[in-house]
Amino acid sequence: MADHISKQFDMELETIRTRVLQMGGLVEQQILSAIDALMSGDIAKFDKVIAEDALVNSMEVTIDDDCQHIIARRQPAASDLRIIITVIKTITDLERIGDEAQKIARMGKTIYQSERYQMPRFREIRKMAEVALAMLRRALDAFARLDASAALELAEEDMRLDDDFAAELRQLITFMMEDPRTISMSIDTLFISKAIERIGDHSKNISEYVVYLVKGKDIRHTSLEDIKRETLGH
Repeated sequence: MADHISKQFDMELETIRTRVLQMGGLVEQQILSAIDALMSGDIAKFDKVIAEDALVNSMEVTIDDDCQHIIARRQPAASDLRIIITVIKTITDLERIGDEAQKIARMGKTIYQSERYQMPRFREIRKMAEVALAMLRRALDAFARLDASAALELAEEDMRLDDDFAAELRQLITFMMEDPRTISMSIDTLFISKAIERIGDHSKNISEYVVYLVKGKDIRHTSLEDIKRETLGH
């Protein structure tokens, strides 16, 4: 009987892990759609991203509710409890990534629907988005494979994304100083850049939760050297 209950519990945990990855896939698609719309000016695609944020929110609420029920029914200990805590933290960050994708869509729609002196060039934005998307995919892959070493890679990528954001900010400030007519466009573009930078932050968080799950160590707010020690064991 106890063995049957244990197998049933394992199945419940695996089902929840699978649903987290499905939520991650939806969020990833939201980012891709928002950036595609930004490149093409597709207002309908912007609207779709904005509307589908409600689906991301709903998935977070449902998975969180299921986790609370498992805690109440199963009273999990040690590693099983770590799995549930990791899931709850991960879906919170995925929901916030969804919010950032919606923000990109909203700002993009504003840019294309306004009478602009000139349209912004989104080449740098797309490069930043590619880095952020790669980080999200790597974080979800680490969650799926329980790969703690991915946290080190994401910490380094996050620093690169922060540098890209700083460079974009400097460029936009230069535009605004040289020609005040670009101020409105530059501010909207800055909000989009910041949203992408935040997607990188949330992706890094997810990879750090994987380290907590695998090694039982909380490496948030630690230096890159400390993360190397925890994930690589030296």
